[in-house]
Amino acid sequence: MSVSATQSYRDGQAPPRLPWAQGAMHWVKTQLFPTPFQSCLTLATLALLVWFTPLALDWLFFSATFVGDSKADCVGDGACWLPVTQRIELFVYGFYPDTETWRVNIAFGLAAAILPLLYLKRIDRRWVLGYLIALPFVMWWLLKGGVGLPEVSSTKFAGILVTVFLGVIGMLFALPIGILLALGRRSKKPAIKLLSVLYIELVRSVPVITLLFMASLMIQLFFPEGMTIDIFLRVLIVLIMFTAAYMAETIRGGLQGMPSGQYEAAKALGFSYWKTMGLIILPQVLRNTIPPLLTQFIGLFKETTLVVVVGVLDVVGIAMSTTSAPEWLGLEHEVYLFLAFFFFAICFSLSGYARHLEKQMDKSRS
Repeated sequence: MSVSATQSYRDGQAPPRLPWAQGAMHWVKTQLFPTPFQSCLTLATLALLVWFTPLALDWLFFSATFVGDSKADCVGDGACWLPVTQRIELFVYGFYPDTETWRVNIAFGLAAAILPLLYLKRIDRRWVLGYLIALPFVMWWLLKGGVGLPEVSSTKFAGILVTVFLGVIGMLFALPIGILLALGRRSKKPAIKLLSVLYIELVRSVPVITLLFMASLMIQLFFPEGMTIDIFLRVLIVLIMFTAAYMAETIRGGLQGMPSGQYEAAKALGFSYWKTMGLIILPQVLRNTIPPLLTQFIGLFKETTLVVVVGVLDVVGIAMSTTSAPEWLGLEHEVYLFLAFFFFAICFSLSGYARHLEKQMDKSRS
């Protein structure tokens, strides 16, 4: 604070506000109290939060039971988290062999590393792209085994292991397939365009749960006797192809919004079709369609819960088996709250990255 400001403060005048304080006051006034009606809504909401938050925290944490062996150990009026804490390994690893769970931990770590890599600008994007291409195969090798690791049957896959694997691998494969479908739908070759249109419209007109039933029950009828495809791979392919059809339409919209002058300029420079798309058109389209694409990624992650209807036990399947167990009857709220926290953490992280990319795009345009 300067000498003149200090003297003014001693003379009874208010000291000048700092810039951040002025910005905060302006935000509060414009966002929370812009009109009398909205001011009343803000005050009512704050009062509700002040009343509800202590009660919720007390029930969730302070008066909750985290340690014990059975439902009889749940005392007090708080939540009883014993169905989760007692079966946390089942929730996370499913039926994976106890001696091999380190492989699951490494797979989780590799999947979790995606977000930090995407945030860091100093890392060459080519290295990040190579990491994303190799990740599905490395995760499958770690979880399934082979080439130096003991093989584990996919029937042992369950819980969060299934949810994370289907979500991450589905995201990484759906985007390139969606790009190819979008380019195929805009192709000038009638056969390629017709096949792309038929596929996209057919898949988008059928509920994903129907496709999952077909993959688990009917597709085996078309294979020769004795030939089988892992059910885990079948549901993974369905989720990938279903999501790719929706992404194709999003990307096609971005392609249609590109000025024709960019295509003409690339053609004048002698660029081939794939060079034009790879170096000029698609980078701009993907940058402009990032928000809806990430929204579809979030939708894919939540749609993985549907695999439980075809016998693949994801984290929701484990939760259902837990709530139906006689020793944990009546504790359904805690189990499904745990699921809500888990999915919120994943989806909120993806949404945060989407907001980060939108801010970066706004800065680059300004």
